[in-house]
Amino acid sequence: MSTNYEKINTLRKESVEQRKAYLVGGGIGSLAAAAYLIRDGHVPGKNIYILEKMKIFGGSMDGTGTAEEGYIVRGGRELEAHMECMWDLFATIPSLTNPNKTVLDEVHELNMQMPIKSICRIIEEGKKADFSSYGLNLDQITVLTKLVVSPDDLIGNKRIDEWFEASFFETNFWCFWRTMFAFENWHSVLEVKRYMVRFMHLLPGMNQLIGILHTEYNQYDSMILPLQKWLEAQNVNLEPDCQVNDLDIDINGDKISVTRIHYTKAGKRNEIDISKDDLVFVTNGSMTANSTYGTKSSPAVINRSMTDRDCWTLWEKIAKKHAGFGNPAIFANNIDQTKWLSFTATFRGSKFLDMVQKFTDNAPGTGGIVSFKKSNWLLSVVTHKQPHFINQPEDVKVVWGYGLFPDKVGDFVKKPMADCSGMELLSEVCYQFGFEAELDSILKSVINCIPCMMPYITSQFMPRSKGDRPDVVPVGSTNFAFLGQFTEIPGDCVFTVEYSIRSAMMAVYTLLDLDKEIIPVYAGQYDVRVLEKAAKALLGPYVTPIKQMAVGLLKN
Repeated sequence: MSTNYEKINTLRKESVEQRKAYLVGGGIGSLAAAAYLIRDGHVPGKNIYILEKMKIFGGSMDGTGTAEEGYIVRGGRELEAHMECMWDLFATIPSLTNPNKTVLDEVHELNMQMPIKSICRIIEEGKKADFSSYGLNLDQITVLTKLVVSPDDLIGNKRIDEWFEASFFETNFWCFWRTMFAFENWHSVLEVKRYMVRFMHLLPGMNQLIGILHTEYNQYDSMILPLQKWLEAQNVNLEPDCQVNDLDIDINGDKISVTRIHYTKAGKRNEIDISKDDLVFVTNGSMTANSTYGTKSSPAVINRSMTDRDCWTLWEKIAKKHAGFGNPAIFANNIDQTKWLSFTATFRGSKFLDMVQKFTDNAPGTGGIVSFKKSNWLLSVVTHKQPHFINQPEDVKVVWGYGLFPDKVGDFVKKPMADCSGMELLSEVCYQFGFEAELDSILKSVINCIPCMMPYITSQFMPRSKGDRPDVVPVGSTNFAFLGQFTEIPGDCVFTVEYSIRSAMMAVYTLLDLDKEIIPVYAGQYDVRVLEKAAKALLGPYVTPIKQMAVGLLKN
């Protein structure tokens, strides 16, 4: 287990001044890797190049827009205190708003002052539902426990609905779980196990989202932008409008080395020769590739292209060159099982937020996600702390939501969610809340409501087998590593910021052979106090009779 004794300043290695590093993709994995190269690897910032196809960096952790045209975020990742690599990084990155504070200082201070505790987690038929119990019976708890203790190899590539019986999917537990993490019944049950183990310490508060952390603004403004500004101050070369098309990879016996990068910049094809001392990091796969957007009057039309898929296409080319580079088709070739739709609504005035606050008894920013358990689209919405964007005026408010079943017809708007405009999506939300009497006045306050269709948003959850995700540093690699959600990191969970940042730490420390320990994954499952509290939360009404039975057995 890592301790403060391991938090050393690494020694500068010889010839590090001459090393160059090329990072393919501008998401949090690459940005974090660049920071670790500088902070711990002592690589000069001017020797680091981040090559990004888009004009903006941050990858899936996005956030953009204006008060006049409306704001948009595709989604937000859940944050919690034991994302050890993430907080290690942001403990060293200055806040944008106060240079005397770090991003970690800012997040910690906010969550001390405004902790999340949901008073209304589930809504059914326009009323608050009872969500005090997880609703699991003893048989379901037994099956869940069996999953937690089963070896990964025994679980294999089973689907969730191959492990649990149908009644499990009607429980509050499953509603909490799937709406927090976006699991579908056909996703990998192995990933459910990893989540259960990794976040066992959060189980007692899961029904009220206790322990979930939020940021001052959206995650782009609060995390990506400060990190990007710090990298720019270190003279890192951030190269937008730069699409990497392929890598030349030399495979010589058991040695694997990247020798050339092929890329397109401003419409022109170029090459970068990679020396034996240079390093290459590639983000393989993307949850938000090929995202499409609608407007308040038009739907987001899904992009089903199988030929132009950004980093998926690059990974497909790379994977053909060596068996150790993974299998992208497992994750990216079944769009109808990996897609869902989100939407961001921008309002003039606080009417809608005031009505939601009165209904839920949670002020914006204090309640987290609210889910409509019986809605055909399985809708969920979040009223974030306002302002949600740095440039957001006081009289403008922003709400985000999503639905897990975009092909189903709405309960009130009789169209598939995927075919709905922003105003139609918002109308369905109002009906689910029971706000239909105020619908016209709510819609009149809408500046924009932007739907976003994401074909690959849950692709990292698809059932997989060993080897489908490549190791962060493939066996035999001399200068090459993978980053992000589609790498294999034992014991950690995909669909988290932590996973991408951990992959960056692993990649940098391994390739540079640094004399510093990679921070271990938090292992609360080995803490008897965590186990006891998790068991009590799952057992619920069975705790007292089980205790009584145990006491009786001991007396006898």
